[in-house]
Amino acid sequence: MSLAYECNVEVMETDIKQSIASFMTNYSCETTPAAAQKIGSFQSLLAPGASVFITFLPGSDFSETIETAKNLKNEGFVPVPHIAARGVSNMSDLDDRLNRLAGEVGVNEVLLIGGGYDTPVGEFSDTMQLLETGLFDAYGISHINVAGHPEGSPDINDENILNALAWKNAFALRTGAQVQIVTQFCFDAAPIIAWDRVIQAEGNTLPIRIGLPGLATIKTLIAYARSCGVGNSMRFLTRQARNVTKLLSVSAPDKLVADLAAYKSEDPACGIISAHMFPLGGLKRTTTWANTVVDGRFELDAKGGFKVEA
Repeated sequence: MSLAYECNVEVMETDIKQSIASFMTNYSCETTPAAAQKIGSFQSLLAPGASVFITFLPGSDFSETIETAKNLKNEGFVPVPHIAARGVSNMSDLDDRLNRLAGEVGVNEVLLIGGGYDTPVGEFSDTMQLLETGLFDAYGISHINVAGHPEGSPDINDENILNALAWKNAFALRTGAQVQIVTQFCFDAAPIIAWDRVIQAEGNTLPIRIGLPGLATIKTLIAYARSCGVGNSMRFLTRQARNVTKLLSVSAPDKLVADLAAYKSEDPACGIISAHMFPLGGLKRTTTWANTVVDGRFELDAKGGFKVEA
């Protein structure tokens, strides 16, 4: 093997590692109020200024979201509360929530979702209705995250998803709001890349954070995939689980990150900017892995993924 060839290989590997670390830099993550209470301080887990999304589950008390947001803000992080359209009773309810988020916490960024409700509890059924109220602008909440569905949604057909995305692009243009897509978690790069190319062709200009599964056992990941209706990923996981001995082994999204990083670095039309981590197997385990990748402390493997240093 010539010295020139060896040098080229080393340069190529360095470039790949840099693209992977860059892809994970400034990743966001999420927590529930209950999980946040158990964690206590997030300062040992995340870089200063990291965005932490606060999940709101049906039947929860919004005061818990407020308290979690306050604690995160005080620790130097960016709290991003979820607001579920189908869980908001009326304009007065929405006004009260935004007033508390902006006034008590200083929140200027939220994630808007339809919400896991079979039927709306009040007058709102989708995020577009929330945005049309003008209340987010009134309270200075200019950073709006909206849901993305690389593998479709069991609740909305593909045509309506594309129509809603076109509406949100137009909303960002006419209002100046900084709108960003945050997707459901996926396990395979192929459907993500195909989806991104489709929505770019449809005119999407909103930046995208891709949802990635945090470190968890294959068994746990399958349970989450089944409950969230991510079809292609379900099939991807099922193939991995054919070996029963692997069900309890911990899976890391290394191959997925490597594939997405390559796509981002090679395709100038790529709309993906970074990752959003779902801590399906625990936040500490997931952030430890993600921080190690950001620091570049990993080695590439022959299967297209990588192995983080112990």
